[in-house]
Amino acid sequence: MGNFGMTEIILILLVVVLLFGGRKIPELMKGIGQGMKEFKKASRVDDDADKMSAESKDQEKKL
Repeated sequence: MGNFGMTEIILILLVVVLLFGGRKIPELMKGIGQGMKEFKKASRVDDDADKMSAESKDQEKKL
């Protein structure tokens, strides 16, 4: 895949509008935003679990 120029981006947006219609695009973007929010939340929970696991291993070594 190469770099996209302004013409290609406009063409892609035009195709998206034709496929989904103007009314569906806000709903589509809202769904994408919620999905990204959930993904980030799950990543943070996973990172917190990793930190807690590392801390418990450190405490076991001290004992």
